[in-house]
Amino acid sequence: MRVRVDFEACIGAGQCVLAAESVFDQRDDDGIVVVLQGEPPDEELDAARQAAALCPAQAISIDE
Repeated sequence: MRVRVDFEACIGAGQCVLAAESVFDQRDDDGIVVVLQGEPPDEELDAARQAAALCPAQAISIDE
């Protein structure tokens, strides 16, 4: 599985970090998402999917 982010669409809501803090973080200056693990381990897959589903800007996509 591969995590992809549309950084232009990201609004910095932080839902991704709340759902999957080992996969996502946010930049300090503007809150835009930072991908910590582009290919998360198996134990983080559900959390990464949840983060994509929760993103209000639909800026996160998951390639299965």
